[in-house]
Amino acid sequence: MHSFTEENYIKAIYKLSANGTQEVNTNAIAEVMETKAASVTDMLRKLSSKNLVHYVKYRGVSLTKEGERVALQVIRKHRLWEVFLVEKLKFNWDEVHDVAEELEHIGSPLLTQRLDEFLGHPRFDPHGDPIPTENGEIKQKKQRLLAEMDVNEDGVVVGVNDSQPLFLQYLDKMGISLGSRIKVIDRIAYDNSYEITLENKKNLLLSSEVTKNIFLSA
Repeated sequence: MHSFTEENYIKAIYKLSANGTQEVNTNAIAEVMETKAASVTDMLRKLSSKNLVHYVKYRGVSLTKEGERVALQVIRKHRLWEVFLVEKLKFNWDEVHDVAEELEHIGSPLLTQRLDEFLGHPRFDPHGDPIPTENGEIKQKKQRLLAEMDVNEDGVVVGVNDSQPLFLQYLDKMGISLGSRIKVIDRIAYDNSYEITLENKKNLLLSSEVTKNIFLSA
């Protein structure tokens, strides 16, 4: 068993390291965890002593195999709980993150297994993110950002790069959700904003920032 704080650090390192592929510096972790670099250093030493991270002072940190396993299990629980909250308790997709942040630390493997079975073994959460399997395997969707698409190309919304409530509320207001079909009508050179057609019936103008946070089917 690991503490809430330890699990949060491990999950943060996993996400910052591009799913475990590169080292992360202390300042980046401090920013995400909203704490001081000295506090991060203390925690990294603790995690290193538990064989959860590879840590060398001034060189950054990466997860060990055990650390990666822990990170994926926390992420698995978080995303399963998000599915449960949306599908069974009728939460909106912008309301579930903070609640799932608390539920992800429940330690019972049996509860996680039963939850997965109850939900029908979902592969993706309400934001389109893949749910790791019990063995830590992740099946990624073939996707690309709306910002990378050319005029006259189209695709179906399969995920978001930003799951903050304000962004999700904005998408709701625009009528954009998972499964929505988007076609690029024009790209405005002045500010890289996009004119799109939503579901072949509604024209919208989306800012460059918004297009960098919407994933479409590849």
